[in-house]
Amino acid sequence: EAKKLKETLANLTVELKAKSGDGGRLFGSITSKQIANQLQKSHKIKLDKRKIELDSPIRALGYTNVPVKLHPEVSGTIKVHVSEE
Repeated sequence: EAKKLKETLANLTVELKAKSGDGGRLFGSITSKQIANQLQKSHKIKLDKRKIELDSPIRALGYTNVPVKLHPEVSGTIKVHVSEE
């Protein structure tokens, strides 16, 4: 089940919008909680925010690959695209 979810997540992109200033820097940041909420809203996949392994919150526009721990032996990645609001 975890391996199937890993493959599903590998083909998804989570789209988030945020306000940004000059040079693509965000006002504030994108947290794992926001990624989990958006994943549920747009793709109907419920994932615990604690399983999203963001080392530090996302603070810039563009694409970021975020590691996800789905199972003790299965890790995957989610593509997160942050665009300007």
